[in-house]
Amino acid sequence: MAEVQSTQPRSGESLLFLTDDQLRQGIEAMFFAYRGFTADPDRILQDMGYGRAHHRAIHFINGAPGTTVNNLLSILGVTKQSLNRVLRTLMADGLVESRVGRVDKRERHLFLTEAGEALERKLSDAQRERMRAAYRQAGPEAVAGFKRVLEAMMDTDLQRHYQKLREPR
Repeated sequence: MAEVQSTQPRSGESLLFLTDDQLRQGIEAMFFAYRGFTADPDRILQDMGYGRAHHRAIHFINGAPGTTVNNLLSILGVTKQSLNRVLRTLMADGLVESRVGRVDKRERHLFLTEAGEALERKLSDAQRERMRAAYRQAGPEAVAGFKRVLEAMMDTDLQRHYQKLREPR
């Protein structure tokens, strides 16, 4: 006897009808949204001679004070040489400090200084303002769906970092 299949789509399956063109439009929307999302911090950082790599380092050090250089390397997915160049600049400018590990003296734990925290607030305030306005316009159901889409797009190892950052401090 043939198995009867339900005509009711399972969660998310109703979205599988998207055409390649619709998916391309979604990809393009992500690119343009990212440009908007980074535009305000980029302007702030440009005046200081910094770029997005500096912003990402400041953001994640703020999110996990005391994080190790190795953990930051893993989160950012950059080379050690590239991260060291960014960290050297941030430390020389008094925005980040490196402390020797208490348990493992080879580890370097990273912290924002008061000046680093002030810069991070300025950068994040600009992004929060943009996100808040977009979320308000889209509504709570869209916000929840957007979050699910972003989380579903993350690689497994990045999901682990994301979940760790969301843990209460």
